Amino acid sequence: MKLEARNVNLYYGEKQALRDISIGINANTVTAFIGPSGCGKSTFLRCFNRMNDLIDNVKITGDILIDGRNVYKSKMDVDEHRKKIGMVFQKPNPFPKSIYENVIYGLRIAGVKDKNVLDEVAERSLKQAALWEEVKDDLKKSALSLSGGQQQRLCIARAMAVEPSVILMDEPASALDPISTSKIEDLIYELKSQYTIVIVTHNMQQAARISDKTAFFYLGELIEYNETATMFTNPTKEQTQNYITGRFG
Repeated sequence: MKLEARNVNLYYGEKQALRDISIGINANTVTAFIGPSGCGKSTFLRCFNRMNDLIDNVKITGDILIDGRNVYKSKMDVDEHRKKIGMVFQKPNPFPKSIYENVIYGLRIAGVKDKNVLDEVAERSLKQAALWEEVKDDLKKSALSLSGGQQQRLCIARAMAVEPSVILMDEPASALDPISTSKIEDLIYELKSQYTIVIVTHNMQQAARISDKTAFFYLGELIEYNETATMFTNPTKEQTQNYITGRFG
């Protein structure tokens, strides 16, 4: 799915957090959002699945489109919309259930009861998340017994089980060790053939390794958006250059 934002502004009460953001994100690509803490990148990410709706006193203007459909139109079924947008958070958040039940949780909520279907989805999703070989003999084991890196891959499997078109990732590797981080990065690179992926990261090396395009945010504004290779070798804006070279942020 293609994502697009047109002149998006977001306010927390009187405070403006996003200023006139416009961006187009192509299907089956990895796009990285970078910038210092508090610059608005995670807030903007949550616009795509309308998670900012859950925060009191938020006002949004402008358009967010997914495959040309405005997700802020009043008639949209928000729950149905969110099923198409997988979300992976900074810290792994498995449910206190078995590995198997974690993966198929979304299907259970949707009323799917056919065990063959559930088994097939569990295996497919765990394979997609590069976790199947590590857990296939322990599916009844508590998800909380897994390592941090395994838990994060389980959360990715859970997101993919309901067959979304887009996966949003908010610093998915920041709490992980280097080996687990590498596995998550390899996974992201492989998954873009099937999904449109947007990742918020503080790690510029990570953005350079895995993303096709990079967007640099600063103080609620989109400063620059370009091919990742160009952004990191020949940015057009001085602010981008200063951030990438470590002069601030």
